[in-house]
Amino acid sequence: MIPEKRERHDYWNHNAVFHRELVRDAAARGGRALDVGCGDGLLVQRLAGVCREVTGVDNESAALLRARRRLAGTPSAHVLDADIMSGATAELLGRFETVTCVAVLHHLPLEAGLRALSGFVAPGGRLCVIGLAADEGPGDRALSALSVLPNWVASRWHREAADIGVPVAPPRESLREIRAVAARVLPGCRLRRRMYWRYRLTWDRPGTA
Repeated sequence: MIPEKRERHDYWNHNAVFHRELVRDAAARGGRALDVGCGDGLLVQRLAGVCREVTGVDNESAALLRARRRLAGTPSAHVLDADIMSGATAELLGRFETVTCVAVLHHLPLEAGLRALSGFVAPGGRLCVIGLAADEGPGDRALSALSVLPNWVASRWHREAADIGVPVAPPRESLREIRAVAARVLPGCRLRRRMYWRYRLTWDRPGTA
């Protein structure tokens, strides 16, 4: 197995490992993309290669400064200090063919956060959430324990950048709870447990772009 070639300012961690599939998914639609909780802008930079216009939003000033430095010279991409839970933000930004949210949903109130995220998705567009869930019961704890060794090996192999200077918090809701709320708020959504203690939630807004 050969590690992926890194570009300048690139890195690998348990969130960035999902960027490739998110970018590939966005490329199928093109158009406008929104990355919620964009941090230092790495995913925004990658999405800019396949989308007409990319916006990143965050409210962490130090991370946004690094994002603006990263995206300097990329006219199709920009970042904003904004709160997605605000109706003013939704009105300002409009709707997007792709909305991504990586390791951010557990920082928000679950149901309200999902509703806010879905509001940015254009007809025919897609919401892609990479999230964290709390362990609930012996089954979840066993799966988490079994993940420790392979995740550690991958982290060492790829020289994980575990701390990229953005706020972190433990997840509150279990996968069962997230699945139940998502099914109610986003009918037809799909949720799968993934490696690195993550899950992926995908929802397509009905209609034609």
